[in-house]
Amino acid sequence: MFPDVRIQSVNKSSPRPHILDYLRLFRIPNVFTAIADIAMGFLLVRGSPDPVVVFVLLAGASALIYTAGMVLNDVFDVDIDRRERPERPLPAGRISLSSARLIGVGMLAGGVLLASLAGFFCTVTGVLTWRPAVVALGLVSAVLLYDAWLKRTPLGPLGMASCRFLNVLLGASIAAPAADWWLAYYGPVPLIAGGGLGIYIVGVTWFARSEAETSHRLSLGLATGVIALGIVTLGLLHNTLELVEPKRTLLLANQGGWVLLMSLLAFVILQRCLIAIANPSPQKVQFAVKNCILSIITLDAAVVLDTSNVYCAVSVLALLVPTLVLGRWVYST
Repeated sequence: MFPDVRIQSVNKSSPRPHILDYLRLFRIPNVFTAIADIAMGFLLVRGSPDPVVVFVLLAGASALIYTAGMVLNDVFDVDIDRRERPERPLPAGRISLSSARLIGVGMLAGGVLLASLAGFFCTVTGVLTWRPAVVALGLVSAVLLYDAWLKRTPLGPLGMASCRFLNVLLGASIAAPAADWWLAYYGPVPLIAGGGLGIYIVGVTWFARSEAETSHRLSLGLATGVIALGIVTLGLLHNTLELVEPKRTLLLANQGGWVLLMSLLAFVILQRCLIAIANPSPQKVQFAVKNCILSIITLDAAVVLDTSNVYCAVSVLALLVPTLVLGRWVYST
């Protein structure tokens, strides 16, 4: 998907890791999509990045947990990578398996710690200060379950979606608790946001998997339908906010503006999928998947634009810059 960068070692019997080896192990371009999810969830319930310290801690927690998931994914797949992708840092021996395990586990622990501190430092009235830590623990569990088992089963797309869903809820974890306990102390708005993004990721993961399936076009078409359903679900946020928070000022006060924005984003995303369905070559499928992953940031920015302000939306959209720049040297899959 991205240009493959190989590091030549002077001592072939004991190669030393280069900074690019770690960045490749971390899949560093994709971490900014996780931060965008946190920003979307946080700004959805707060309207601004205040308290800033709490926002930064939650973003850091998400980045660490996401990166740990990438590292441990390679740890669990090291035997497969030795056969199919021997140039990667772990099978090539440039980073030891024990070091990767330590890094992964340490990042998971660091993510939970930062989430706990976010609750501790949160001064927002009515917030459940234990919720960020609990959601972070749930996210860690989902990441481990996916890496160790679910990704090899038909439930893999649902496992990946649960990670994104919980990541959005981590960003929204400083919202005041919902009145109904069965909503897990969340109101409908963050649940719809997380659910919409989760459905979208089910479709993207299914689309990526369909490249190797026999019923190629049918699977790609069904996956595209799921991607569209995720976008439509995110589109329900505007009306939901008008119902549950009638006093809140939405930037796109005219519903037509919101529908137009989401329709344009859907067109940009789905057209690449349709091109891949028409010509299901590996290159076309991979390009569509890359476009869908990058579009997570644009979808998050669209929600922020409607529910916060232009400056916050532009800041979220700016996360595309490091994603694209780093993607020139570091693969993301």
